[in-house]
Amino acid sequence: MSEHGAAPGATAQAEGGALYRLLVRVVDVRPRELPALLWSWGYIFAVLSSYYVMRPIRDQMGIAGGVKNLQWLFMGTLVCMLLLNVPFGALVKSLPRSRFIPITYRFFAVSILLFAGAFHYADPSAMVWLGRAFFIWISVFNLFVVSIFWALIVDTFRSEDGKRLFGFIAAGATIGAITGSAVTAGLAKHIPLEVLLAVAALLLEAAVFCVRHLSRLSDALNARPGQRNHETPIGGGVLSGITHAFRSGYLANIVIFMLLFAVTSTFIYFQQASIVSRNFSDRGAQTAFFASIDLAVNVVTLAIQLFLTARIVRSVGVAVALALLPLITIIGFGTLALLPTAAALMAVQVVRRSGDYGIARPMREVLYTVVPREDRYKTKSFIDTVVYRAGDQVGAWSYVMLTGLGLGIAEIAIAGALVGVVWLANGYWLGRRQDRLARDERSADRAAVDAA
Repeated sequence: MSEHGAAPGATAQAEGGALYRLLVRVVDVRPRELPALLWSWGYIFAVLSSYYVMRPIRDQMGIAGGVKNLQWLFMGTLVCMLLLNVPFGALVKSLPRSRFIPITYRFFAVSILLFAGAFHYADPSAMVWLGRAFFIWISVFNLFVVSIFWALIVDTFRSEDGKRLFGFIAAGATIGAITGSAVTAGLAKHIPLEVLLAVAALLLEAAVFCVRHLSRLSDALNARPGQRNHETPIGGGVLSGITHAFRSGYLANIVIFMLLFAVTSTFIYFQQASIVSRNFSDRGAQTAFFASIDLAVNVVTLAIQLFLTARIVRSVGVAVALALLPLITIIGFGTLALLPTAAALMAVQVVRRSGDYGIARPMREVLYTVVPREDRYKTKSFIDTVVYRAGDQVGAWSYVMLTGLGLGIAEIAIAGALVGVVWLANGYWLGRRQDRLARDERSADRAAVDAA
């Protein structure tokens, strides 16, 4: 039955049309949510296509600069994140989201075009340093643009809507990632990288077009009693995103979740760099291998998002869903400890990253549906960028320290598995807490409506 009591087919005939009749077979979407769902798809498709066109290029340049230099690249990324959060906080404070989001995206698009021009004219010695700068900047770009997308999404849909729809929305990201990585995998050996970067910048402008339409739909979908219009400036302090992250036990545990996720991801990334550099000597082959992993990850992820995410959440709840990725990570580290090969690496990356994108990431975004709007943009951005890259930095230097002590891939994998155990407990607690906060929010909304 639909929310109006009519059969889904009858409602679709009246309100949703053929497209709604098709989508309702896959996702539990309400007719009034359909336009926002489609613009969300277009938005994240454009953003992830842009990033995945550039991701294999970034990864190859990271290896070209030397595996031992990766920790410095991660340090540079963290510094850039810290610097950018301050002007971003100022934009969020002063401008409505329909303005500060396009400004942010166009800033990144222009920077990508500048890199394209620099690569075109650079000599081989300059390419090494340009490659390092590009690695840092695209790492910054990825977290910022995706975090902003999800901030707008959690500002558009409520908690219960997110449990139904976020996995399906994330499928738009996966289709975009498949498209971007397939383009690079097929063309990296045949066309200049400057052309690929120009395509990535153009895709960001397509994302801006989608933002305008989605912003217009948001107020009607997520209206609450006594709430201000979502297109008014959010206000607050420029540094509120940093200070609020540690004032609330709930937000502080999201910080911990992100740190542990980043540390384990960095351990696997360093192991990936070591294994790939030993098995592939040609730059084109390395880029193609990375793109192949991306393609496999996104194909598996798409199947999970379309058919399993919402069902898993309904069956086991947010708490267990958030604990699944730490469990997969523990098993993955165990696999690499026993079989540190390129084939084992690909298997671990495919399972872990598809579990992240298909289940953990949508549920991580659901966590923000129960926090104030200021925290959805400022604190979420701080956690998704600075905290995440701080976790990268902890993981990178810990990896260097462990290798300096003479530990090999197997021993470091065991250390990563132990971190995963702590992460599992943290994720389960967060899911339970989100459920309680969502129930309290629904009760408050009902009381406000009754009082009115």
